[in-house]
Amino acid sequence: MWTSRPDGGPDRLLALADGVFAIAITLLVLDLYVPRDLEPDQYREALRRVLPDLGAYALSVAVLGSYWRDHRRIFRGVREVDGQVISLSVLGLGVAALVPFPTRLLAEYGDQSVSVAVYAGAVAALGACHLAVAAVLARRPWLRHGPPTEVTKPLYLLDSATIVVVFLVTVPLVFVTGPVIMWLWLVLVPAKAYLGRRLQTLS
Repeated sequence: MWTSRPDGGPDRLLALADGVFAIAITLLVLDLYVPRDLEPDQYREALRRVLPDLGAYALSVAVLGSYWRDHRRIFRGVREVDGQVISLSVLGLGVAALVPFPTRLLAEYGDQSVSVAVYAGAVAALGACHLAVAAVLARRPWLRHGPPTEVTKPLYLLDSATIVVVFLVTVPLVFVTGPVIMWLWLVLVPAKAYLGRRLQTLS
């Protein structure tokens, strides 16, 4: 059984997270380019070909930006961290650093079910790590200072779990329906808006 032993404040862990998310988002940009010295027709064709890259880039920036913001929210009010919180956080950061790879697959081979499955699996894994950190901190009030924050409430955990479930369900379904299943991800927009309003009401 894991024993919770406080191991200092969260400052260094937050600094590491800031660096990892910044680098991951920066890496997404490196594959966006148009060759030089093209003829007008070639230039327009090159721009057309970069559109899937821009779409995948925008999606991943939204995903990584959202998880970076949530990571900061999770640790708001945290006084100390223990070994399990550190391990789960580092695991999540490792997945975040990996996101540029499935993003590249989605941009170049978005019509392949495997690419969508890999991307969805990566986002689900990232969400599961964040959910695990939030759940652990919710059960360990001795690591926090002051009253419980919004991220310790069941509704926040439900909000995080919704993302994990939607992307996780995509993995098997994409091999039945094909890449069109990506439209299922749009369900998250109204779901998160509704749960976000509920969280603000309860805060």
